[in-house]
Amino acid sequence: MRDGRRLRASLGRGPVAVRAARLYLHLPSGQVGLFRFLLEAHDNLALFTVLDRHRAAVRLSFPPDREAAVREALARIAEEVPLQVVEPRLRPTTPDA
Repeated sequence: MRDGRRLRASLGRGPVAVRAARLYLHLPSGQVGLFRFLLEAHDNLALFTVLDRHRAAVRLSFPPDREAAVREALARIAEEVPLQVVEPRLRPTTPDA
């Protein structure tokens, strides 16, 4: 199917997330493979990207409406792999003048 047809077909299926939600993690560098395996076992809730293999910094991207499920899965994974969720800092907003 051509890309244009695929896009038109997907538009009728409900709202589409404009931007993925993200979480950043630190875990032991020797545990990255196990973490990937355990994440995939949770129905691929999130996409997994290693940002720095030496520090084992990881980014998870997922649909914003699945954040609770992702955090729940991370809590279960943390029983097997010690991990630290790094909460994103909120950007300061400037008041409109």
